[in-house]
Amino acid sequence: MTDNSKGMRAIWKSALDYDVRLLFPVLFLVGIGIVMIYSASSALALKKFGTDYYFLKKQAFFSLIGIVVLVICRHVPYRLFRSLTYPFLILALIFLISIQVSGFGFSAGGATRWLHWGSFSFQPSEVARFALLIYLAYSLSNKIKAGNIRDFSIGFLPHVLVLGVFTILIFLQPDFGSVVILVAIAWIIMFVGGVRILHLLTSLAFLLPLVYFFMFHAAYRIKRIMTFMDPWQYPQDEGYQIIHSLMAFGSGGMWGTGLGKGYQKLFYLPEPHTDFIFSVIGEELGLLGVLIILGLYVLILWRGISISGNTRDPFGALVAMGLTTALGLQVLVNMGVSLGLLPTKGLTLPFLSYGGTSLLINMASIGILMNIGAAKSR
Repeated sequence: MTDNSKGMRAIWKSALDYDVRLLFPVLFLVGIGIVMIYSASSALALKKFGTDYYFLKKQAFFSLIGIVVLVICRHVPYRLFRSLTYPFLILALIFLISIQVSGFGFSAGGATRWLHWGSFSFQPSEVARFALLIYLAYSLSNKIKAGNIRDFSIGFLPHVLVLGVFTILIFLQPDFGSVVILVAIAWIIMFVGGVRILHLLTSLAFLLPLVYFFMFHAAYRIKRIMTFMDPWQYPQDEGYQIIHSLMAFGSGGMWGTGLGKGYQKLFYLPEPHTDFIFSVIGEELGLLGVLIILGLYVLILWRGISISGNTRDPFGALVAMGLTTALGLQVLVNMGVSLGLLPTKGLTLPFLSYGGTSLLINMASIGILMNIGAAKSR
């Protein structure tokens, strides 16, 4: 065998180490995201920073770092996270507490949700979501092996208590939307892990009155709900975002107005490169572009669920399901808000929206999913 043929076989074998059914949709979305971020943010960047490439350059940089993170997580054995469960948990708690007491917290829009250290900033709730996910997978898998997962005091109560600490700290920011997503992820992981349905349903019975109280306790949340019901009653304030988002989708039609030719991003649609990038896609790429994006997400979520279902190790299966659930909920909420199907919530669209923290965590999640998928076949 020639050196060339050996080299080609080595390259091919290396490529097969990556789950192409997961990798290709992710890379397509990242590539589309870079293009759409430039289209959505060029006017804003030129006005604020004097160059239309400001957000494009930063997102391209984070995309390259994200690919490196994906590769690293693909080759780091996922079982290593078992030994890091409690360090992750403690670190996430420190970050969440730091927002409240250390002065590191950065406030915007009446909420303190970011930590700033020099030029570096991130959202601790993103770290908390990952740490809680790993903890639940670790703890539940131990209970499954011990055979006491269905006991209230062992299989249910400890996980709810840890979840409660996280939700209280995130609620204090305040970030009610992230609390709801965190609770949904925990509930699904516990359900898949085999916690008794009666315990989960009972917890919902206690939780719903609290949700109702907190939703209607603050005037701004009441107005947000009223705006969701009829945004046209508040066209100049709370309803402004969703009205212009719906106008963007309406203008796009089937084929879109054309890449770069959208109108709503020109200082009409707030945060067009982050929270409402899906609206820009709907306007410029039309229904066809929206369906392509949806199809790519469906492929990723389908593959994540398949990896979870085919993994014999309970810890790996629960981590895979948790990562897939977190990704799916982000997609669901962002798209639901953009289409006026859910109340406004500042949540980015995975792989597409501008933002380093979200992109790096999601790329790491894909790398971990690939590692779990490869491990179960060995």
